[in-house]
Amino acid sequence: MFNLNNLTRNNIKNLTPYSSARDEFKGEASVFLDANENSLGSPLMKWFNRYPDPYQWKLKEAIRNVKGINIQNIFLGNGSDECIDLLYRCFCNPGKDNIIICPPTYGMYEVSANINDIEIRKAPLMDDFQLDLIHLEHLIDANTKIIWVCSPNNPTGNSINHHDIEMLLNNFNGLVVVDEAYINFARQKSFVSLLEEYPNLVVLQTFSKAWGLAALRLGMAFASADIITILNNVKPPYNINQASQELAIKALEEVGQVNDMIKEIVAMREALSQVFSSLPFVEKVYPSDANFLLVKIKEARKVYEYLLTKGIVVRDRSNVTLCDSCLRITIGTEKENTLLVDALLEMGG
Repeated sequence: MFNLNNLTRNNIKNLTPYSSARDEFKGEASVFLDANENSLGSPLMKWFNRYPDPYQWKLKEAIRNVKGINIQNIFLGNGSDECIDLLYRCFCNPGKDNIIICPPTYGMYEVSANINDIEIRKAPLMDDFQLDLIHLEHLIDANTKIIWVCSPNNPTGNSINHHDIEMLLNNFNGLVVVDEAYINFARQKSFVSLLEEYPNLVVLQTFSKAWGLAALRLGMAFASADIITILNNVKPPYNINQASQELAIKALEEVGQVNDMIKEIVAMREALSQVFSSLPFVEKVYPSDANFLLVKIKEARKVYEYLLTKGIVVRDRSNVTLCDSCLRITIGTEKENTLLVDALLEMGG
């Protein structure tokens, strides 16, 4: 049975969290002389002289209104990469515990595990890019703390079978982290709706993809209130800057426009898929629930380098598990897509 207390590192359980100036009073105030800020302001913008809300309450209220998630179940990180790192720091003992990843998948799970000295066990996806549950089961032992599942997956673009993920949630006593960075481009239902059912579930989402705010570096983690409390205890006191908070709140007021952009990107994705499939050197275009396509190409490296000569950068994934001779191509603007197609047609001709 899942027990968060047993999962949490002892030093984290015994930690006295940093108490910021804004943590030490309740109620409203108009004069702030507690945080050693420059009270005269900034040459850039006067209000940037004050530290931001350390818990981003207004932004979390806006997220709650859009996603229907209780504020106590929301954590905000400086990009999803901060959320990934904090999960290791809170729940995995360096040099002792292990985690499981399912390659091909997002590379930061492995990089962050190595930084935190956590053993990495790999259960590669099957040929259809779905979970190998039998292999996963054989890898789990008493020191396995986290299983990472990216859905829709990067770099393959497909959604992972819901039932398979629920099998993990029902049978694994550690955390199952479902990274939904690309969920807005998929028909698949988010696992956020199952947070109350599974106390060992953590869902990651981001403002970088569908919301078009990659430069803000703003990631979201959704989990039980107990897990969120632990993450809040460990994070830096002012990890999300004021400009990012304010711009994200404004973006959340434009849900209709964002949904329109998602529809446009999905339509362009389907159109590009058909064009790529018609090219003589393309062997396969994999189905995608994301804002990119994985394309198997004869002499992929040669095509990659040719595109560079045209000033077009895609991602060569040929050295990644199950992605031999594959390029990962992001859906661009209409102009960018046209330049890409023209270059490929020129090469094919």
